[in-house]
Amino acid sequence: MREGTKERLDELAARAGLGGVPSSALVWLVAACVAIALWAAWRFWPRATEAAEPFAAPEAAATAPAESASATAAVEAPRVFVHVVGAVRRPGVYELPAGSRVGEAIELAGGVLGSGRADAINLARVLQDGEQVRVPTQAEAERAAAAGVPAAGSGQAVGAAEARASPGGRVDINTADEALLDTLPGIGPATAQRIVQDRSSNGPFRRVDDLLRVPGIGPKKLDALRDLVTAG
Repeated sequence: MREGTKERLDELAARAGLGGVPSSALVWLVAACVAIALWAAWRFWPRATEAAEPFAAPEAAATAPAESASATAAVEAPRVFVHVVGAVRRPGVYELPAGSRVGEAIELAGGVLGSGRADAINLARVLQDGEQVRVPTQAEAERAAAAGVPAAGSGQAVGAAEARASPGGRVDINTADEALLDTLPGIGPATAQRIVQDRSSNGPFRRVDDLLRVPGIGPKKLDALRDLVTAG
């Protein structure tokens, strides 16, 4: 070791309170300190992958809410229920997305029968929740046209025409819609709906007395209706 270096090292050792320590021991001590400092820097210095993780986290956090919102929107999409009856293959209640058209409901019901008249109703009309879509037969559509009533999207105009065309002006319980049935004495909206549902499920009424099979119509109410309705 050079003399100047040794003297300098002795001076620093004396200031540090290590004046009695041999120079060779001081050299090893300094070397050890340097080695420890280098090891600590290597061991605890942030790695490239660790530094990149905080930048990836926000992207993942932003993606999760978007996916959750999309799933919630799909679950809460509004739906409508409609009752398809008349000249279709599978009459019944069907569920469709809000904004669907009459034609889509008829397709779900299996399409129009050969005896039906799809052109007598508006297939492009937007469906309303809880409504009844009625596809008229060829004969019903012809009688409606003869009575001068335009076709309606739900078939209600056909029902009204059939009722007005009945003998003696009586309401035909096999073709009248709920609105027209509701005008009869003692028949409110609920009973009118049950009459329409009964004839859709069990077939047309063969005689006026068959109204007794409809819940809410008893002998007394039937007597009040007997001169006002017909079974076609």
